[in-house]
Amino acid sequence: MSLRPTLDFLLYDWLHAETLASRERFADHSRETFDAVLDTCERIAREKYAPFNRTVDTQEPHFDGEKVILPQATHDAHKAFVESGMMSAAQDYDIGGMQLPYTVQAAANSFFAMASVSIGSNMLTSGNANLLLVHGTDMQKEVFAKNEFSGRWAGTMCLSEPQAGSSLSDVATRAVPDGEGFQDDPLGPRYRLTGNKMWISSGDHELTENIVHIVLAKIPDENGKLVPGTRGISLFIVPKRMVNTQGELTGERNDVALAGLNHKLGWRGTTNTLLNFGEGKYPVGGKAGAVGYLVGAPGKGLHCMFHMMNEARIGVGTAATMLGMAGYYASLDYAKSRPQGRLVKKPEGGEAKVVKDSAGPQVRIIEHADVRRMLLAQKAYCEGALALELYCARLVDEQKTGNAQAADDARLLLEVLTPIAKSWPSEWCLEANSLAIQVHGGYGYTRDFPVEQYWRDNRLNMIHEGTHGIQAADLLGRKVLMEKGRGLQLLAGRMTETIGRAAQVPALAAHAKALGEALQRVGSATEAAWSTGDPAEALVNAVPYMQAFGHTVLAWLWLDVAQRALELDPAQAAPATAGKMAAARYFFHYELPKNGAWLNVVESRDPTCTALPEEAF
Repeated sequence: MSLRPTLDFLLYDWLHAETLASRERFADHSRETFDAVLDTCERIAREKYAPFNRTVDTQEPHFDGEKVILPQATHDAHKAFVESGMMSAAQDYDIGGMQLPYTVQAAANSFFAMASVSIGSNMLTSGNANLLLVHGTDMQKEVFAKNEFSGRWAGTMCLSEPQAGSSLSDVATRAVPDGEGFQDDPLGPRYRLTGNKMWISSGDHELTENIVHIVLAKIPDENGKLVPGTRGISLFIVPKRMVNTQGELTGERNDVALAGLNHKLGWRGTTNTLLNFGEGKYPVGGKAGAVGYLVGAPGKGLHCMFHMMNEARIGVGTAATMLGMAGYYASLDYAKSRPQGRLVKKPEGGEAKVVKDSAGPQVRIIEHADVRRMLLAQKAYCEGALALELYCARLVDEQKTGNAQAADDARLLLEVLTPIAKSWPSEWCLEANSLAIQVHGGYGYTRDFPVEQYWRDNRLNMIHEGTHGIQAADLLGRKVLMEKGRGLQLLAGRMTETIGRAAQVPALAAHAKALGEALQRVGSATEAAWSTGDPAEALVNAVPYMQAFGHTVLAWLWLDVAQRALELDPAQAAPATAGKMAAARYFFHYELPKNGAWLNVVESRDPTCTALPEEAF
């Protein structure tokens, strides 16, 4: 089954992406150029990524003592991606970009994520370079960002440490000024870093001639002590190999050493590393310490890094979505071709009981009610999640090119939706992958079929770029409260607008009513959670709150998508329209009612989990 019709509907019929070409930034583009980009990426994904998804899973990265070895397929796929220009597709012409709308770039990149999510690490390279465009100096943009966008160099994000994990306030990597005149280095104030970073995706490889690490570290105070908390964190560019102001390699290795590779459940095609900074294995200028160049102001590192983290979170949500979609398509194909069992039939008279036509031929499993339930659940989760990710991408374009009010609204909506864009697909498209295995039965649990790998690959995404609990605390503890709740009010306003339109459509009126009730319940739950003003009480059930919030957002998107489908096909005659209507109906009948159980514990600030003594677990 092809992804393209679904993408085309969401991009053009629902989000009207072609209208972006009327804006000055995208004036050189049209539906034709957008389609050409989609065609190219679909072809590269089909030829260079999909055939090797199992290869990169079984031929894991390994370290030969000097360098990390990856399969040739990974090198070929990376080369094809770089040559396509997609690394810098949304960037300005003057740095080699296409000035493509981010909405179209996100849609095009979905082909790669579905074909083989772990072959490339391009998301981090792009996010790294984008961070430098916003917070770096002109020289840092020229030397580091441009070389990353060209694909000549790769980029990473180095936050976590073995003793700290996601608790960034406990970062212990140190950065000290590198001698006299350290502040005058043309590449930025120069420091020497020492410390260890863990879980660094693509932290070492030979795909590119250099790797640009973006590293969080603390500058000691005048007494040599690290400032506690997050306010002492600064951000540094630490290249794997030293470079000059012309962006040329000097031939000297920076003091960044690979300590080991992590062996993962999934995403095995991407190296995941433990890196030692400044241990003296590769002394620079005859002394230990990894050379790093300060980005932005001292102590403002986390503020700068969040620019990259937010982009990465949407990228993780898209990866989760496309893994779910890959499993859905695989299980749908299997269900259409696998004969097994027979249908029950209505008994002739007498009491009700299950009767099977044992003499008749076997039927394909897609004809069984429970298999259809599992397929429809996958469709509702994955196509709904894709709508969410593309809607967020469209907000990025609005923030960049809309008028002042529209741009500010888009900024705030993105703030509120980013935790959902990351977490919702990570949970529910993983569930879709589980259902895909179930549709395959025993075969799904074997390596003869791809669905077990999709599940393994997707299990990372609830952890990746901030765990589920972190996203939930961010949503309830910060995002819905920021700017006096204006972001939540904006989102509610957009939902209310959809509800008003859908209420006039007989086929959607009941769904509109249900969404209105769900929205009101989320609002009252938000107030109830914070009614005592105690963050510990408010956040105790932050994850159920996020689950209900996310389901409300997805119900809204399905209602909006269904209404648009009906506008194009009032008779609901087309199979695609019937499919969208059924997925929307499934979501409102089977999924949205779950909100009640989730919000009950939020509203009561239920202490069941926190009140249990440790020894009772």
